[in-house]
Amino acid sequence: MDKKRVHLIIYGKVQGVFFRASTKDKAIELGLKGFVRNKLDETVEVIAEGPEKQLQELAAWCHEGPDHSIVELVKLDWQPYIGEFEEFNII
Repeated sequence: MDKKRVHLIIYGKVQGVFFRASTKDKAIELGLKGFVRNKLDETVEVIAEGPEKQLQELAAWCHEGPDHSIVELVKLDWQPYIGEFEEFNII
């Protein structure tokens, strides 16, 4: 299994709609590690590590988000796997 790391910035109506909690649930369901957080510019940032296929599933999910979110844009950056996380958290 080829492990990778993905950095996502999600734009739109993504704060105040349970985006972080829903992202955490999805990442844990997919067996990924990393974090999700709100940023001051009203975007949501995700850094996740794990098998590439599961990371692709998480990225696809982030294009839709939970109910009540309106995702306008997802910036995606693939990075080398580092292995720095032990679980997936909201920070």
